[in-house]
Amino acid sequence: MLFSDIPGLDEIKEKLITAVRTNHLAHALLVHGPEGSANLKVALALATYLFCKNRGEQDACGTCDSCQKMSKLVHPDLSFTFPVPGRLKEDDKDEEGKNGDILASWRRFVLDTGYGNLQDWVAHNAFTKQLNISKNAAKNIIQTVSLKSFEGGYKIIFVWCPELMHVTAANALLKVLEEPPAQTLFLLVAHQPDQLLNTILSRTQKVLVRSFNDDEIREHLLHGGFCGQEAAVQIAPLADGSMREAFRLVDQVADENTARFRDWMRVCYNLDINAIVSQVDAFAEQDKETQKVLFLTGLNTLRESLLNKSQLDHLMRTAPSDRKFIEDFGKNVLTEEKIVALYQLLTDSHYYLERNANVKILFADVSFNAARILRKKG
Repeated sequence: MLFSDIPGLDEIKEKLITAVRTNHLAHALLVHGPEGSANLKVALALATYLFCKNRGEQDACGTCDSCQKMSKLVHPDLSFTFPVPGRLKEDDKDEEGKNGDILASWRRFVLDTGYGNLQDWVAHNAFTKQLNISKNAAKNIIQTVSLKSFEGGYKIIFVWCPELMHVTAANALLKVLEEPPAQTLFLLVAHQPDQLLNTILSRTQKVLVRSFNDDEIREHLLHGGFCGQEAAVQIAPLADGSMREAFRLVDQVADENTARFRDWMRVCYNLDINAIVSQVDAFAEQDKETQKVLFLTGLNTLRESLLNKSQLDHLMRTAPSDRKFIEDFGKNVLTEEKIVALYQLLTDSHYYLERNANVKILFADVSFNAARILRKKG
């Protein structure tokens, strides 16, 4: 993992590299950010840079033995700790190990889903028990810290989701966190640092990894070949700063989503009952994520319409090909009152859809309520 593999975030990369080059890197870093941010990747890129034998001004070389090991997450001086199911009953011994070596599974998870969250980790292994970082895991960390570095350089203790650390495990680590051996670095990677004990927080230096902006998501999707221009433009604002969400939407958002929303609003405005019933049937046949994307596209369209009506076009994020529909929709049909009402309707509907409402009833209800709002005089 290299810094160059991470889109944008130049200010965070520069801060960390400067700290390394000026020998001002703290011995314990809490790398935190919202779900879908690059906090995991940033921490791994920092570890790669520290291990690299031919560091450049802006990144690790990517070719030395240490970088090659880091590309597979098998560097001997990098120790991973992450949440796993608690101690199993004697008759459940096979549960935790059914996917084989848990460390190998972890490496695959990180390499395949670098922006994944705890739910993705659970799904990756089909865990059925509650996860935590146990006191035994903390003892293993302390034992690892007491050993010498295999390659004579940094020794890095990497803890993912430390907020799931059992209180006894956290307390066991306090002393070693405060006074680790020389050239030992703790990298704690968290999404919810406020759930950590204050005694842990006080012993770490915080590194906030912000969410991605729309440009960073769009450019990453395009340059990585994950989707085309139109899809990238649509996905970027819908992802709301989360690269995890962006990748999820890549498989769901087609270039015609705004057109689908446009056609849906037209039949609602015309109160074409047969067309509405046909759309209800078509909507029910789609998978749940595609259904949610239609509502998200509608919310984005309404936001853009409100910006257009407020003459704030410079804040609009819609593709030029969709701009005419938004302008006409806002000019000829929508008032600010209608935009607010539709926005609330779609927000509520998205909420109910996530909670497994009956799809046909929900979409029919949304359609007729949208028709009522759109056809309202004034």
